[in-house]
Amino acid sequence: MATASREQVQVRVELPAARIVLNRPEKRNALSLALMQELIGVLEEVGSNPDVRAIVIEGAGPAFSAGHDLGEMVDRDAAFYEQLFDVCTVMMETIHRVPQPVIAKVHGIATAAGCQLVAACDLAVAAEGTRFATPGVKIGLFCSTPMVPVSRAIGRKRALELLLTGEPIDAETARDWGLVNRVVPTDDLEQAVVALVDRLASSSPLTVRIGKEAFYEQIELDESGAYELTRGVMASNAQAADAQEGMGAFLEKRAPTWSGR
Repeated sequence: MATASREQVQVRVELPAARIVLNRPEKRNALSLALMQELIGVLEEVGSNPDVRAIVIEGAGPAFSAGHDLGEMVDRDAAFYEQLFDVCTVMMETIHRVPQPVIAKVHGIATAAGCQLVAACDLAVAAEGTRFATPGVKIGLFCSTPMVPVSRAIGRKRALELLLTGEPIDAETARDWGLVNRVVPTDDLEQAVVALVDRLASSSPLTVRIGKEAFYEQIELDESGAYELTRGVMASNAQAADAQEGMGAFLEKRAPTWSGR
């Protein structure tokens, strides 16, 4: 196990996963500008490691993340706000760009940009009792950037209810709405995440990378455009060594041996 510490983010490489820990527990892991910049660098670093098969993002202390750090947002100039939300956008987009599946391991609360972070992750597992909200409307700062991945995850009417009322939803509702994949007892959260990582790591890393990239490319296209893209992806994928190995192994009723090619 390799561990690296930044000021506000910790990283542990525990193959086949890399664990990224938001490390501002006293601030409920508020997403300061510095934390987001660190997180972008860490995602790029572990994303470039071919031995890492999944990335887990979690929060230290009693919460996953309470969103942006309001303490650094009062009485700032326009340039600061532009930089803050530019960096936040890059952070969310980096989650989609790295080749490995990114899993949010969520407990406590995930609010505002913290809820955005959950929605941006490829997969999410939440502990029972976790609460999710986009409460910016209550303080005069509408959760406009959180709206982007949240609305894509849960649909218009549900997203607007969260955004316009600012009221929280519980973990079971978040699962039913599609914000998280599953909800487990708090004591089982780590075990559930490990089991999900192991399932992801059992597939060809090449195939997972191809599939994740194609998913985000096709999801915003119309049906015709999506088929135009994905038929080419499948034709190319079918020629890969891992695809030939996987199909052969299935026909021969044996376990495949992945080469990553």
